[in-house]
Amino acid sequence: MTIAFVFPGQGAQTIGMGKALAEAYPAAKAVFDEVDAALGEALSQLIWDGDIETLTLTQNAQPALMATSLAAMRALEAEGVSIDKAAFVAGHSLGEYSALAAAGAISVADTARLLRTRGQAMQSAVPVGEGAMAAILGLDLEAVRAVADEAAQGEVCQAANDNDPTQVVVSGAKAAVERAAEIAKEKGAKRAVMLPVSAPFHCALMQPAADVMAEALADVAITSPAVPLIANVRADAVTDPDEIRKLLVEQVTGSVRWRESVQSMAAKGVTEFWEIGAGKALSGMIRKIDRNLTSRQVGTAEDVAAITAG
Repeated sequence: MTIAFVFPGQGAQTIGMGKALAEAYPAAKAVFDEVDAALGEALSQLIWDGDIETLTLTQNAQPALMATSLAAMRALEAEGVSIDKAAFVAGHSLGEYSALAAAGAISVADTARLLRTRGQAMQSAVPVGEGAMAAILGLDLEAVRAVADEAAQGEVCQAANDNDPTQVVVSGAKAAVERAAEIAKEKGAKRAVMLPVSAPFHCALMQPAADVMAEALADVAITSPAVPLIANVRADAVTDPDEIRKLLVEQVTGSVRWRESVQSMAAKGVTEFWEIGAGKALSGMIRKIDRNLTSRQVGTAEDVAAITAG
């Protein structure tokens, strides 16, 4: 069996995530302490006892989800399961940062600060209400690209997340995305759902945020990850630190090629995926991408115990 560790993106956040891990494993608690110190605030209190609206703000959700993923990783390590159990790491959007931190390419403190900057930059790149995203269900990537092109009418409208064979997310100017949702239904989509997001991620409108991240990443130490990263924008393995830095900038405006990333790992021999952190959204996508692949969640102390017992 060949395993990949995969790390969730925005939307997986819940109040209380990681708390039991921190209580059960001192190494997991140390991650939250390190993130709090790096940000100069008690983000862990918001994660464990705050309100979901504040946690869901992009600038909070991104470092919070990373902290929870790294706490789960440290719990695994405390039970003798190290990063080299995986042949590859990958993450969905912000999860790519979690994957790199787990693989030792970027320090936890630097990753927390980068994600705070990334969240703020992505939020401020487009005025609230001017951008939107919609999930198109039941059309493949090429069909959704054609829909986005037709809907653009001079505005930005792009396929942003190729999640699985049944779901592609479009992102861009609000009116264009609304047109895409209607056109998609006319073209045979089962559903087109406007997403409750605060900004149009992974499209050309995020260029101001990409510029901010280019500057922020230039000042951060990045080393080769302990295991190769399957990069979002390339859907293939990368280990060179300069290349990783470049791809993290491209990722802000580029598509998250998750379906192709999973297929790439499967083609390289991966048969099982461990979703490290909050939720199980990636496991659901993986099942739709390839029914022959198995997945398991590692987000709670019980999940860690089940893995180490088995």
